[in-house]
Amino acid sequence: MRPAYPDYNLHGVNTVKAIYPGSFDPVTNGHLDLIARGAKIFDHLVVAILRNSAKNPLFTVEERVEMLTEGLAPFGNVSIATFDGLLVDFARDQHAQAVMRGIRAISDYEYEFQMALMNRRLAPELETIFLMPDAKYSFVSSRLVKEVFELGGSVEGLVPKLVIDRLKQHTPGSQF
Repeated sequence: MRPAYPDYNLHGVNTVKAIYPGSFDPVTNGHLDLIARGAKIFDHLVVAILRNSAKNPLFTVEERVEMLTEGLAPFGNVSIATFDGLLVDFARDQHAQAVMRGIRAISDYEYEFQMALMNRRLAPELETIFLMPDAKYSFVSSRLVKEVFELGGSVEGLVPKLVIDRLKQHTPGSQF
C-alpha cells in the first residue's frame, strides 16, 4: 500500500519535505548547523518563522526573514516561510511529511517530546525528527544570546556577523 503523502511520486520516488519551525529571534549558529544537517537529510526543508507577538520578539518577522535569507543562501533545497496558528496546519498546507526539531539538552527533550506527541495526535501522518546540534552550540539559545549581548557580553561565534550588526542596531549603547 502506497503512503498517503501528497508529494508521493508515481515513479516510485518519495520526496520528503520537512518543516523546521521556530522564532529565530535571532538566528544562531546552532540553528544554521541544524539547517545544514536537515538540508542533507530532506529533499526540501522549510525554515518556518513563527509569527507570535506574545513572545515579545526583539526582531520583526521581516528582519528575521532577512537574516535567515542571507544565512541560507548556500542551500538550494531550503526555503523560508512564516506562519501562525497550529504547526500541523502549516505542515499540511506545505504538504510536508516531517517536522525537524533541535534538541540541546534533556530539558528541550521533555518539552519537544510533549509537542511531538500532541502533533502526532493532531496529524498522525506527520513525523517528528529530532536532531542534535554540534556540541559547541549545545548551550546556545536565541534568548541567551540576547541576554548576554544586552549585558555587554560577546556573542561572537554564536551567531552570524550580520546578527551581531542587527543586535547593535537594536541595543543602543551596547559595548560589543
